[in-house]
Amino acid sequence: MKSLKASHSFEIKNSTTKLNEFTDDEAKEKLKKVRSKLSDLQEKLYAHGKYSVLICLQGMDTSGKDSLIREVFKKFNTSGIEVHSFKVPTELELKHDYLWRHYIKLPPRGKFGVFNRTHYENVLVTKVHPEYILGENIPGINDVSDINDDFWAARYEQIRNFEKHLTDNGTIVFKFFLNLSKDEQKRRLIRRIEKEEKNWKFSSSDLKERKLWDEYQVCYEKAIQETSTENAPWYVIPADSKPIARYLVAKTIFEKLDTFNDIEEPELDEETKNNLLDYLKQLNEE
Repeated sequence: MKSLKASHSFEIKNSTTKLNEFTDDEAKEKLKKVRSKLSDLQEKLYAHGKYSVLICLQGMDTSGKDSLIREVFKKFNTSGIEVHSFKVPTELELKHDYLWRHYIKLPPRGKFGVFNRTHYENVLVTKVHPEYILGENIPGINDVSDINDDFWAARYEQIRNFEKHLTDNGTIVFKFFLNLSKDEQKRRLIRRIEKEEKNWKFSSSDLKERKLWDEYQVCYEKAIQETSTENAPWYVIPADSKPIARYLVAKTIFEKLDTFNDIEEPELDEETKNNLLDYLKQLNEE
């Protein structure tokens, strides 16, 4: 992807950081600093209890989503963050609308939620493989030929409305596309085959999907253009360097959340505050 602009009067946020601005080792050091700041902010958000944070990660296979989650949030209190990975829909999930399984996993107020693959799979994988839509048993969709441009336009609108509803009700939404090059994906797939300890990560389906690379790029570009809004913008992150991608994601999250000046620990009520010394005395005299 090159220059992306949203069709809804909002520009996609491409990272202005160039890959050669600093080395991988420098990115790792920068991440340590911003990770600590994020951890402190998480404690405030949890105590404040009025906002939740939803972080959506999308990217081609091997783009580094799993390791990014591990490295960016490793300082978090585990009680304040929930991570969900969305695979092929289950039989139960297919009995509901496509957003249902995502809605029931949304983070409660005070917590961070991370979606490793997201509701956008419903305009990405299903657009490359429209036959998957038939498994949803949608009225009026009886054949792949019924899945036309109007169908996809409606899905983009539904997703925009879904995210608007979330942000209107106190969820701060971040959407990151980890923009991996095809050459780098090839290197990472080869490494998974050559390194025995990485074999478990490899699947022959990765190669099948790789052959559809160009189709996926078109679908990603369209989805990002159609759904990057002021309340829920997309951030396109260069992902050929994992350390730099991790730092950029952490930096983006912290800088945005740091603008919410009302996120503070609640103050003690006056009675408790005025009697703190007495409570301390009682404890020390036990």
